[in-house]
Amino acid sequence: MIRSLWTSASGMHAQQLSIDVIANNLANVNTTGFKHSRTNFQDLLYQNLREVGSETSQTGTQVPVGVQIGHGVKAAAVGKDFTQGSPVATSQDPLNTDLMVLGQGFFQVRLPNGDTAYTRDGSFKIDKDGNMVTADGYPLIGGEIALNPTTHTGISIGANGSIGLVTNQGGTNITTAGQIELARFVNPAGLVAVGNNLFKESVASGGATTGLPDQDGMGALKQHYLEQSNVSMVTEMVDMITTQRAYEMASKGIRTADDMMGLVASLKR
Repeated sequence: MIRSLWTSASGMHAQQLSIDVIANNLANVNTTGFKHSRTNFQDLLYQNLREVGSETSQTGTQVPVGVQIGHGVKAAAVGKDFTQGSPVATSQDPLNTDLMVLGQGFFQVRLPNGDTAYTRDGSFKIDKDGNMVTADGYPLIGGEIALNPTTHTGISIGANGSIGLVTNQGGTNITTAGQIELARFVNPAGLVAVGNNLFKESVASGGATTGLPDQDGMGALKQHYLEQSNVSMVTEMVDMITTQRAYEMASKGIRTADDMMGLVASLKR
């Protein structure tokens, strides 16, 4: 009887974690480049009341099926799904530096401590020195272009990551100013999310492999576009309903076990 209480409680803990993950996915449905998370579960240890294949004392034959009692469930992993998000067009301003990766690959940005972080958020801005930076001011590696608004009328970024500065109104006079490289990982799900749309590599993700966009399996760049999150609101709402129902059923298991113990306690009056 007590076992069922703890088994049901483990189910409630697991479903609580699942609903937290779903809530975070829905909260970031409009976050540029966000990748939705998925919760994976595993069953807990089993108590073997009768071993499979054990011999019976009467005839010496082996039992084909044993008796195993499980002890509930646990959350084994919360992993990111890095499938491509939908493109959304932004401003066609000649100085607009919004970028999208069409395919695999991450932008590389330099953190204040000198470390490299990775992101799918291509909503870059121009800082006071004329260089491409994130919304938090972290410089894009390869985006040190020194844009001068008095002499440059536009920015042209090719699918291969080459950055050109336009110096005439017709857009025909372009000088090369920088080259963006992308990074990819053997196991992107092993990246560590650190907030602000940034990831850091880990032992699980493996080291970064860098290369030019639109080459060697790296995704191509698309200027004046951003990548939407890959969160499906319909899928998340369905998952929320099933998670809520699973939580309710686990709570009913606790209530049922309590009612049964109450019946036993009331036998002697």
